[in-house]
Amino acid sequence: MTNKCIVLLCCALAVVPAFGAQRVAMRPRPSVDSADQELIREIVDLERQAKEASLRRDAEFSQRTLADDYVAITPLGQVTTKQETIGARRSGQLRYEAMNITDMVVRVYGDTAVVTARADVKGHQLGEDFSGPYRYTRVWVRRSGHWQTVSYQATVTE
Repeated sequence: MTNKCIVLLCCALAVVPAFGAQRVAMRPRPSVDSADQELIREIVDLERQAKEASLRRDAEFSQRTLADDYVAITPLGQVTTKQETIGARRSGQLRYEAMNITDMVVRVYGDTAVVTARADVKGHQLGEDFSGPYRYTRVWVRRSGHWQTVSYQATVTE
């Protein structure tokens, strides 16, 4: 897989992960109160919306949910911004055929939520296959009553 494909893949995955048809484990900390449980449900729903937007190649979801200071780190260690992520989505050269998210854990810390999960994806970017397993971490921050992604990092796994 070329460096450019991995960069674009990370741009795409930055707004992709959500849960697929299979089970997603929502394992909050043992001491999660009912308010945090509601916030966890909100984040899980945003993750679901992100998956749907990726399968439809909907760049507007990225525009709405990525913070202006958003930064992603690709599996090769490259840094991408909100505008680069949106551009990769709008190009139409990225195609997801399938996506399955498992092992999702959502932790809430006030107005910040940290999501970790495994994403098994099948797709092509610029004609190159980027299918395979990834682990990712995404950080959501609630600003002015709206959740935005401020950081994302993906790692290729086996």
